Amino acid sequence: MILGLLFALIAGSLVSVQNIFNSKVNERAGSWATTSVVLGMGFAASLTIGLINEGKHLFILQHMQPWYWFSGLIGVGVVICLVQGIRLLGPTFAISIVLTAQLGFALLLDSLGWLGLDKVPFTFNKLIGVLVIAGGIFVFKLGGGREI
Repeated sequence: MILGLLFALIAGSLVSVQNIFNSKVNERAGSWATTSVVLGMGFAASLTIGLINEGKHLFILQHMQPWYWFSGLIGVGVVICLVQGIRLLGPTFAISIVLTAQLGFALLLDSLGWLGLDKVPFTFNKLIGVLVIAGGIFVFKLGGGREI
């Protein structure tokens, strides 16, 4: 469990840094060029590291549902929407909304057992957790106050 927590913390940190980098590239190159660069470099790095670590076994993909192949297309939407959200809302506010939406949809998909997930019982405690985070975003953005 500790290793899982560590990986999750690292992933969250890397996503935040990547989004800032993406928004800076977007300022100079535009959304589609940013998406192409980000996903293109990710593809090249993944392919290279995958070939080094797994060799020809990298491409053995058995028993996979056809719709899972569209994950890369979803990634295009993620990058485009993130760079635009950060441009329009700022990094902290945009990422807060993204993470809350991600948590809310994860709760929905887990509870319904959709997309091949094991069904996890829905509880109001889980819903309250998501709502508390959403409330925190509301307080963060609209709370005002004086700057320190």
